[in-house]
Amino acid sequence: MQQTTIGLIGGMSWESSAEYYRIINQEMNRRLGGVHSAQCLMWSFDFDPIKHLQHEGEWDKLADAMKEAAVRLERGGADFIVLCTNTMHRLADAIASAVSIPLLHIADPTAEKIKAAGLQRIGLLGTAFTMEQDFYKGRLQQRHGIDVIVPEAEDRRVVHEIIYKELVLGRIEPESRQAYRDIIARLIERGAQGIILGCTEIMLLVKEEDSAVPLFDTTTIHAVAAVDRALAG
Repeated sequence: MQQTTIGLIGGMSWESSAEYYRIINQEMNRRLGGVHSAQCLMWSFDFDPIKHLQHEGEWDKLADAMKEAAVRLERGGADFIVLCTNTMHRLADAIASAVSIPLLHIADPTAEKIKAAGLQRIGLLGTAFTMEQDFYKGRLQQRHGIDVIVPEAEDRRVVHEIIYKELVLGRIEPESRQAYRDIIARLIERGAQGIILGCTEIMLLVKEEDSAVPLFDTTTIHAVAAVDRALAG
């Protein structure tokens, strides 16, 4: 089978981007056999200045950086863009407007998996930006009809801090896994039928056995969707 070229915007953090690269190549090899792997390009950011701009609310500067990365990938021969982070999908429309190739939005294949499972009310874990702003929840609700709930304020703080102080550094702490288990349990008590791991690093910490309801790992879902797109031509 012929495959088109995947353009990956990564480095936010490199820990999750490495998972994207691994999953995409393993999935491509699983489907094509032999020694096949994915045809892809990656622009990988230095995450430290990105992190500071996020927390300073400098989204216009971040949009300029993301658009430049997308343009570089298009010029390099990418046929579509995969943004390897949930949070920066806040800028998905800006990125898409900068190039003539499509952006594969992370929320859409995630929503398709949720709907295929027959679920309607979903808990969302992610950075504070993802949990509290509407760019992600709104897309799931308005485009896909999925009811999204997020943790209460203190739980949101814990989820966010573990991401930025541990997971982006590759630190996996048992007490943080337990904290996430407890937060997931509280979402389930509020009616969550499943949980979106809506930060691409959370899959490093939380596994299926940590939840009484299905988990939707956006890193894996998005990466596999990229392979689908690449092989669709």
